[in-house]
Amino acid sequence: MSKKPAKPAASAPAPEVDFGFRKVAEDEKQGLVNEVFSKSAARYDQMNDLMSGGLHRLWKDDFVTMLNPPAGGRPFRVLDVAGGTGDIAFRIVEKGGQGTHVTVADISPEMVGEGRKRAEAEGHLAKCDFTVGNAEALAFPDKSFDAYTIAFGIRNVTHIDRALAEAYRVLKPGGRFLCLEFSHVDVPGMDKIYDAYSFTVIPAVGKVVMGDGQPYRYLVESIRTFPDQEKFKAMIEAAGFTRVSYRNLTGGVVAIHSGWRI
Repeated sequence: MSKKPAKPAASAPAPEVDFGFRKVAEDEKQGLVNEVFSKSAARYDQMNDLMSGGLHRLWKDDFVTMLNPPAGGRPFRVLDVAGGTGDIAFRIVEKGGQGTHVTVADISPEMVGEGRKRAEAEGHLAKCDFTVGNAEALAFPDKSFDAYTIAFGIRNVTHIDRALAEAYRVLKPGGRFLCLEFSHVDVPGMDKIYDAYSFTVIPAVGKVVMGDGQPYRYLVESIRTFPDQEKFKAMIEAAGFTRVSYRNLTGGVVAIHSGWRI
């Protein structure tokens, strides 16, 4: 009596990750994120001003002050990941000395294009390089940079732990990791006001300026699913960094996390 053919083994479901408040296949997230930023690249800086009431400029100034690039001619190489339009890079080279140089790596070609245009217009091309690159697989040798900065970008990567491991890898011993990111409000009552503003005003402004509020709804949702200050601090420590700390700005709307490679 012939045996019935064996049923093929059921394949394991594809791993899923957060994309805002919904789950998507792990290998789909980066493409969806890229689409968000390709749509918003041309007016990204204008939208930052409108969404934050200009506060993002103060946050970025604090961030670069905390980095404290050295004056004078001592070489100081910075990798600015997810640096897009150059907002952080330009602040670093303006504050640093002759030896300061910033390499911007962003996964969005459209954002890199905007940054390069701005650098040329503002006279920063001599001290800034722009390249398309993935935070999870950086195309730089080990121990290449004195500092690694990332502002409002790490919550958009698919695997935060891989991005942190890459940050550690490309830093020289004694190099500094600095991350500016939206975080969790720690002022009672302010969280409800912030939620109401985020989920109503920001997508509405995006729709008026960009003609599409959906990318900005994703950005707001991604903030809510990002680890809080203490959890992110623990992730940075797990990547090997020491002397890890954070400082809240505007009641925890954003936080600056700092760590060092020894």
